[in-house]
Amino acid sequence: MVNFILMRSLIQEGRYMALKEVVLEWRQLSAFSGILLYLISTVFVCYLSFERVITVNTWNSLFWIILLFASLNAVLKSFIQERQGRLLYLYTISSAEAVISAKMIYNAVLMGLLSIIGLAIFIAFMGNPIANMGLFLLNMLLGVAGFSSVMSMVSALASKATNNFTLMGVLSFPLVLPLLLVLMRVSSAAISGSSISDQAGNILVLLLITGITFVLSNVLFPYIWRE
Repeated sequence: MVNFILMRSLIQEGRYMALKEVVLEWRQLSAFSGILLYLISTVFVCYLSFERVITVNTWNSLFWIILLFASLNAVLKSFIQERQGRLLYLYTISSAEAVISAKMIYNAVLMGLLSIIGLAIFIAFMGNPIANMGLFLLNMLLGVAGFSSVMSMVSALASKATNNFTLMGVLSFPLVLPLLLVLMRVSSAAISGSSISDQAGNILVLLLITGITFVLSNVLFPYIWRE
């Protein structure tokens, strides 16, 4: 009974924290607009460079490189751009688990929206070689959820350092690389027409990586939060 009450309280706190993130994002639409501009400009530069004459593997690689750096820019502000006074206020009213969970979920939703827009822009400029769009979209959404889990935690770690922007990039790469390799493998299979059942093992790996990162973040973040 006590555990149920604590879980219910944590869910309610997380809901309010996620709502706070949405309100702050709408007050600072320049950040969202900047990431969107980055997506459009990067895809347009790729279009001018290749003029749509690229192989399927190059198409796949370019898409994930662009999405990876867009995720980095989007999640970077999770903790690094938070003011010290606001963090202190959140420390007094909410638990560490609710804060990190809300940021991860919000960043995953934000990146899911940006990834769908980015995919539409990428297809408009670079063509559409995808044979199984359902598998590709599932893989993409699982991928941005994984990016959100990893980078939100790294953002919390980097916010405690002096040169936090550089540190976040250095810490994120080795953690994201295994996830990125699986994502590119599944998206390549989706482009060639593979079914979801054929890629069930890789999809399970993506779910496990995201889930493990989410759980570990909730375990480790309270120690950082107290600092």
